[in-house]
Amino acid sequence: MSTYSITIEPTSNPAIKKFQANKFLVDHNSYEFHNIDEAKNSPLAQQLFYLPFVKTVYISQNFIAVEKFNIVDWIDVQDELAGQLENFLNDNGVFIIEDATAKKIPVTVYAESTPNPAVLKFVTNKKIVTETLEFKNIDEAKNAPLALQLFHFPFVKEVFMDSNYVSIQKYEVADWDSVFQEVREFIKNWIEDGKEILSENFKKTPQAVEAQKEQDFENMDDTSKEIANIIEEYVKPAVASDGGNIMFKHYDPETKNVQVVLQGACSGCPSSTFTLKNGIETMLKEMLQGRINSVEAING
Repeated sequence: MSTYSITIEPTSNPAIKKFQANKFLVDHNSYEFHNIDEAKNSPLAQQLFYLPFVKTVYISQNFIAVEKFNIVDWIDVQDELAGQLENFLNDNGVFIIEDATAKKIPVTVYAESTPNPAVLKFVTNKKIVTETLEFKNIDEAKNAPLALQLFHFPFVKEVFMDSNYVSIQKYEVADWDSVFQEVREFIKNWIEDGKEILSENFKKTPQAVEAQKEQDFENMDDTSKEIANIIEEYVKPAVASDGGNIMFKHYDPETKNVQVVLQGACSGCPSSTFTLKNGIETMLKEMLQGRINSVEAING
């Protein structure tokens, strides 16, 4: 069984420190406590309030944020507090006691159209995943309970998830006008009921995702790094707003050809080839003159 470890991170507020765990503590919900009475359902927060300098405790995903009173400086207490948190977590301490009679988590889900008529984007006000995930069929979704259940709708062809939304590609057997409301309610109820989005062994903390990205980036050659940075800064935000994702895959210095992977709404989209040639390829040729010949898209 893996153990918890805590790292200390600063925040924009000097009174608040963020204590990040290497594993998830809670799913979807966030909790804020201002005193020990409010923390009656959180043994972890209750323990923290026994420390006289603790003003506010905030628990979300894989971190605990603590706001202090001015009676101490963080430099004098942060290491000891991090150690206490590690000991509590590794002694199987309880973070939150869920109240079965409590109201459902308020969740908003709305549908957005995408440039791909076969794909609809369902956006929620809750962060649901820490990385982009694409499932082409029900077998690939075995570690993603929400995606697995979505495949039980006979018209669902593919499922793509990123941050706070789910993009769904359908078969032609159904029209979105007829089925989008049913899908929207299903996703909304799933999140409100606190059901798993991803199975425990499939989840990655934001830090683990970022560490993998950095490792992959460092293994690239210099031109590949430039291409990846351009795509990340100038292309990916627009693609994400349309319910899709684009990833740099490969650069061949001999042919000067670039390969990118299209996912979600961009995969198989009728307009993606036009966008690729007239947008991304033109941009890369202008910004990396003499080093780019063509850009090829591979559907995820």
